[in-house]
Amino acid sequence: MTLIAIITAIIVGLIIGALGRLVVPGKQRIPIWLTIVVGIVAAFIGTAIARAAGYANTSGFDWLEFFTQVGLAALGVWLVAGLYGRNRVTH
Repeated sequence: MTLIAIITAIIVGLIIGALGRLVVPGKQRIPIWLTIVVGIVAAFIGTAIARAAGYANTSGFDWLEFFTQVGLAALGVWLVAGLYGRNRVTH
């Protein structure tokens, strides 16, 4: 994996994670780095699902793939926010 691929994955993860976070109602008390990680994972899984389902290679922007990624990011943010908040001790 090249440096450009890593930087691209981080940028895409940031965007997908932020959009996924916007979809989830309420305030999520997770750090931004965790949102980026969830976004990166959601982007990779969403692309794999889109390829397996046969809608990843379209002419122009792949809207179905994008919505799959954002939906997975929203699910991931919701799950991680619940787990992260439960495991954090507040004083």
